[in-house]
Amino acid sequence: MKATRKAMIRQYKDTPRSMGVGAVRNTANGKALVVCGRDLSALLNRHRAQLRLDAHANRALQADWNTLGPDAFEFVVLDTLAPTDAADYDPTEDLHTLEALWLQKLSPFAPTGYHRPSA
Repeated sequence: MKATRKAMIRQYKDTPRSMGVGAVRNTANGKALVVCGRDLSALLNRHRAQLRLDAHANRALQADWNTLGPDAFEFVVLDTLAPTDAADYDPTEDLHTLEALWLQKLSPFAPTGYHRPSA
């Protein structure tokens, strides 16, 4: 049994993470919060957990979650970044570029979104 657990842990660690851009969408009013990261599913799960715990940093999003409930929200993957085999590849710049494209496309800035308006 221990070998099976170790094998499962190794398989988990060896599985490439989905990098990219996602969103927390309010299906009741169309507002969205765009997020990006190296492990997109973990990032979306973290936002979901923060909202459930009433501990999300975005107070407008948290207020809507508290008022409308979890059924009014969806956590979606908008775009992914293909992994590369290059050992020295740093996806940070590519992730920021992808995020900027989605911010431009969706324009999720207050008052119609959860992002602060850009200066």
